[in-house]
Amino acid sequence: MSGQRPPVPEQDPEPDHEAVARKILLDQLTGQARSRHELADRLARRNVPDDVAEPLLDRFTEVGLIDDEAFARAWVDSRRRTRGLARPALAQELRRKGVANETVQVVLGEVDSEDEEESARLLVRKKLRSLRNVEETVAARRLTGMLARKGYSAGVSYSVVRQELGASDWGSDA
Repeated sequence: MSGQRPPVPEQDPEPDHEAVARKILLDQLTGQARSRHELADRLARRNVPDDVAEPLLDRFTEVGLIDDEAFARAWVDSRRRTRGLARPALAQELRRKGVANETVQVVLGEVDSEDEEESARLLVRKKLRSLRNVEETVAARRLTGMLARKGYSAGVSYSVVRQELGASDWGSDA
């Protein structure tokens, strides 16, 4: 043996941006759907050049791995169930996630007004339990404020709160 080291292969000074971008996209899509805009932002933060990112995003969209409409439907369903959000609040969240206005309108158009009112009722009934020791006007103000923060219109909020306070025999156990 001559004691010589084997030649060290030359390292590629430029990382394979496409492979890096593909891994980022697949990692981001594992476990939950994301909007195209969110994924594009993630690639930009990881310094993936636009000329690499855009064709990959297009390809992922073409094969159905990125689908803003499906993402929006899942987001709306989840946020309505877990947070009780109304259409205006959902629209704001979807736009913040980069979902196109047309897609937002289509998906939110599928939300039934009666279901939305029932969600408001459930929120009010749940919150009413913790408001038993306050005056009715204070409870009404807090309940309508809660619904407003969740995106419910003033009309729906006042109607639901008035009906639920009336149905709850407010103050009968005082």
